[in-house]
Amino acid sequence: MIVHAKPNLLNVLITLKGSIARRIARRTLMVSALASLIVLVETLHPAFYAKVNATPFTLLGISLSIFMSFRNNACYDRWWEGRKAWGQVVIEVRSFIRASCVIADPEQRALLLRGLCGYTHALGARLRGDDELKAATPWVGDAASLPPHNLSDGILQSLGARISRLAQYQQISEWRYMTLEQRLKGLSEAQAACERIKATPLPFPYTLLLHRTIYLFCVLLPFAMAEPLGWLAPLFTAIVSYTFFGLDAISDELEDPFGRDENDLPLDAIVRTVERDALSALGYTELPPALQPVDHILS
Repeated sequence: MIVHAKPNLLNVLITLKGSIARRIARRTLMVSALASLIVLVETLHPAFYAKVNATPFTLLGISLSIFMSFRNNACYDRWWEGRKAWGQVVIEVRSFIRASCVIADPEQRALLLRGLCGYTHALGARLRGDDELKAATPWVGDAASLPPHNLSDGILQSLGARISRLAQYQQISEWRYMTLEQRLKGLSEAQAACERIKATPLPFPYTLLLHRTIYLFCVLLPFAMAEPLGWLAPLFTAIVSYTFFGLDAISDELEDPFGRDENDLPLDAIVRTVERDALSALGYTELPPALQPVDHILS
């Protein structure tokens, strides 16, 4: 995720981090080169150039802008819902930590809180396509014995069984057991929300239609701009293509908010927050440092 101070005018003009400019530079340059070629043909051989009315491009540009705004809103909703789900993870873990203070056995409480750390590490790895077992093993000693197809949920089941035994042996009250179980239920709901976002992309025909229309619009636009604008046509073509290609690329990034793109969610930083909270509750004084942005990117 990009973490940047409010940019001034100079930064607005030259900042590349999070601007998508590098991802769309080749496409924008190709369209600008095509516009230059069309202007050259129109200048040197006007007989071979047919004047094109700009009215259809105006109508298509307006329609395309509206269409793109719907897709951008849908992708941002996915990004924001993912952030809310991870916010719920932090809330539920902190609530579990507070409710677990009544557990008299420090070893049992340590196993529970370290299990929560292992869960958040495993869930982050699961959403990013990494190795869940490798992420959870430093925190959950018996991680290899849990269901490998969904290790994150397996950790929650293990924690649920552990607090159930504590209630069975009257080490915690029934009410306290229900409180802790509700926290685990909240974690399960947050995980389900993240998995739903991860496993359900936007409908492919919807995205394909937008991609095709953007390319057609940007490729055909120079034919309408060459005659009235002359050598200014490549410049305005570059501006228009930068806008449309850029919005399209931003939507692609936000559609999967759990990846490692510059504008994706900082899962590592959120997991580290949970880790610090759990270790602090266990009495550790030397906590791992909170992750800070590196070159304006918080991972």
